[in-house]
Amino acid sequence: MAHRLALTTVAATFVLILFGGLVTNTGAALAVPDWPTTFGHTMFFYPWSQMVGGIFYEHSHRLLGSLVGLLTIALAALLWREGGRLRTLGLVMVVAVVAQGILGGLRVVLLRETLAIVHGCLAQAFFALAVIAALLTSTSHRLPVQGFDPALRRLTVAATLVIYAQIVLGALITHAGYVVLHLAGAAAVFVFVPMVTARLRRTNDAIAAPVASVLVMLLGVQLLLGVGSFFARFTSVWIPGGQLTMLLLPVTHRLVASLILASAVIAAVRAVSTGRDEPVRAPQPRPTLRLVRG
Repeated sequence: MAHRLALTTVAATFVLILFGGLVTNTGAALAVPDWPTTFGHTMFFYPWSQMVGGIFYEHSHRLLGSLVGLLTIALAALLWREGGRLRTLGLVMVVAVVAQGILGGLRVVLLRETLAIVHGCLAQAFFALAVIAALLTSTSHRLPVQGFDPALRRLTVAATLVIYAQIVLGALITHAGYVVLHLAGAAAVFVFVPMVTARLRRTNDAIAAPVASVLVMLLGVQLLLGVGSFFARFTSVWIPGGQLTMLLLPVTHRLVASLILASAVIAAVRAVSTGRDEPVRAPQPRPTLRLVRG
């Protein structure tokens, strides 16, 4: 039950990130000027007939955020019964989703671009938490961890941090236009992460090895999307598809970044799992008693 709910939370959060990208890239962030109400209406009872244009994207984003919040609370209740690290994870997810909702509302009320940047970064961090919950509640995670030495553990965690840092730089380029930093981050990701995935694939771990292969493929897709997004936004090069392509490129770029982060997080969780990948020691011979005849 907890695993299914965790997967549902992952899926709903992914759709929420999609609508967040649509809100940002269509300029609909302030289409609804009030919060927590929507044009004076209680958010859940705003007329569907009036959800047009930017209002559709912004109000849908709010409704999806509420859905994710409810799913998170229900998931935390199930994880509470599990105890241990799952209980802690559930509590952290509730705090994160509440903070995310408040940040989104304050972004509308206070009109601060900094809040939009933090809001976008926290969304990806919460998505990672939901992925961790789905992994830890799965039966697959109970399989023995194989092939991780201490150096690879550190490298896998470092790769995850590098990917998340690049996502933060992506939020800065979206809201502040910091192109150079984002390009430098991309160079770090595309040089460092493939080296780590190459080692992960050699571990033969039942989860980390195939995830590493997926991660490499996602990096290739992301490179193409990143180049397309750069040309669409910062150059006058003609892009087929016009405005629709210019909208879809950065939104898809953001979604693939979420999948890349999720893949890296899964590998990192496997890497830091302790007590499950210790080498099996050969049984030691039992001492025998010798009878000494007098």
